[in-house]
Amino acid sequence: MKRRFKRPIRWRRWILGFLLLAIGGFALTISHTSACPPAVTADGPGSMRVIHYRCYGPSTVLQLEYAARPELEDDMLLVRVRAASVNPLDWHFMRGEPYIMRMQAGIGAPKDPRIGVDFSGTVEAVGKSVKNFKVGDEVFGGETGAFGQYLRVRENDAVVLKPANVEHAQAAAIPIAATTALQALRDQGHLKAGEKVLVNGASGGVGTFAVQIAKVMGADVTGVCSARNVGLVASLGADRVLDYASIDFTAGNVRYDLIVDTVGNRDLRDLAKVLAPGGIAVMIAGTGRDPWIGPLSVPIKILAYKPFADREFKFFVARLDPEDLGYLAGLMESGRMKAVIDQKYPLEKTGDAVAYVEAGHARGKVLIEMP
Repeated sequence: MKRRFKRPIRWRRWILGFLLLAIGGFALTISHTSACPPAVTADGPGSMRVIHYRCYGPSTVLQLEYAARPELEDDMLLVRVRAASVNPLDWHFMRGEPYIMRMQAGIGAPKDPRIGVDFSGTVEAVGKSVKNFKVGDEVFGGETGAFGQYLRVRENDAVVLKPANVEHAQAAAIPIAATTALQALRDQGHLKAGEKVLVNGASGGVGTFAVQIAKVMGADVTGVCSARNVGLVASLGADRVLDYASIDFTAGNVRYDLIVDTVGNRDLRDLAKVLAPGGIAVMIAGTGRDPWIGPLSVPIKILAYKPFADREFKFFVARLDPEDLGYLAGLMESGRMKAVIDQKYPLEKTGDAVAYVEAGHARGKVLIEMP
């Protein structure tokens, strides 16, 4: 009797082929970059100067344009922006990287040409239902479109009064970077007075705030930075500062209750070696520039390492909260926290400012000053 052999089930091959085609099509779709249209340069009554990006790419896609001033809804403020600050978030949106961001920002080209978040300025008009702000108030906060002369923000969103003794340049530096530092220390790291905290990347935008806030919270702070920034980080209150080129903090005997890593350039196993029992490492950024994954490589590494780790690793994205902004404003007003300003650029040089931040060597914050 002849044995019968089953033929391969062809539909499985069809399904596999279909899935591969679908994945390939999805990849091609989200990575597609449309050509840049010409900038809108026509001025007119009631217009404002603003930076727009109408395609993805390097800093040259950031163009100075003219646009109508935003129209207010009943619960909104119209703010005359005096200063704005640059964050890594801005160049990620500018390039549309990692590509998965384009699912929200726009396939091929940005759906919203506005860019920039951190701002400080003066209230020029208020909607009829606004109760907590009035014309003339000086405010700061976060809202898309900060790289322009005017923006609108809802009263209950991320906007608070600016302390009178704090300059607009200082206030504009706060929102994303200082909020990230605060939430990393307090909400993610559960930092307590007397604990040891290490800030890797202590001279950067988030790092300079993290050092100061940790000291306010009563921690023993170690900062890690380059040799040229050792004096700067020490002046912010760090109990000790390590030059990463000459001292490997992961090879020492000191154990830390909390590591706030704003660089993401160390192996998780090395960080685990210097975490105390029950310690936490909060990862804020990654060094990967792969357009498909980019900083998402950090949470992927954490997930892969978690089953083998006896220490806790976290990755998070900060949320702008008016209560946190109010707390940070109080620290600025009392002199317990300041913004480190590296460079200031005029609005028309915003592309240069974003490129400088993208290069990764800024000390503290980079500002845009409005005309």
